[in-house]
Parts: sequence; structure tokens; C-alpha cells
Amino acid sequence: MSEAATSLIKGMYESFGRGDIDGVIAGLTPDIHWRVNGERSDYPLFGVWNGTAEVKQFFAGVAELEQFSEFSPNEFYAAGDRVFVLGRYAGKIAKTGRTFASEFVHIFTMRGGKVCDFHEFNDSARFVAAWRG
Repeated sequence: MSEAATSLIKGMYESFGRGDIDGVIAGLTPDIHWRVNGERSDYPLFGVWNGTAEVKQFFAGVAELEQFSEFSPNEFYAAGDRVFVLGRYAGKIAKTGRTFASEFVHIFTMRGGKVCDFHEFNDSARFVAAWRG
């Protein structure tokens, strides 16, 4: 399971890098629970997104709001039904032109060979500062 799960997650990152959001969505269960630390009132992409339709809305928001200069998932660790990814991203907020940079931890929980839960931890204060200008 660990190698297959890690391969799936790496493939999802590759899809994201190509702008192939359908490729990302294909790796998710229909009832995916997608969380990004922080409050949506502080930044529109924080909070919880349930189901693939809402995750598609999340990625539409990413495309609209964020322009990445770096997106690097660097380390992958698997344990049980989870894959942990350590990485870094940087870019700017389209609305304000202000930059952000943060390390991240992505936690993917697997069920039936697909991701049923995703949780992202980042330096949310950097996103809030860039968003608020």
C-alpha cells in the first residue's frame, strides 16, 4: 500500500504541475475531505472543502488567486494509510501583487487506493499578509 499510495500522490503533484486538475481529482474519493489550515474569513482558500465538486472550486480559486514561482514537494513518507509530504512553495497573490513563501506539510489519508482526506499545514500568516496587502 505504501509504495502504491506514494506513487499516486506523486502523480497527483505531477498533474497539478501540468495544470491537469482532472488528473488530481481522479485520485480522490467522491467524499474527499480537503482541509487547509486557517479560516476562510482570513484567506479564501483556507478552511474545509467537501467532495470533489468543492475541491474543484478550491483549485479554481488557486488558479485565480495564486501565481506560483515555486511549488516543490520534496520529501515523501508513508505510514499505514497515510502519506506525508514536506515541501515548499512561493509565489504572489494576483489581487495584491504581494508575495508569499512557506514550507508545507501535506497529509494524505488513503481509502481504497484513493485519497479520502487531505490536510495542509503552512505558514498561514504569510498568505493572510499577502492577501490583505
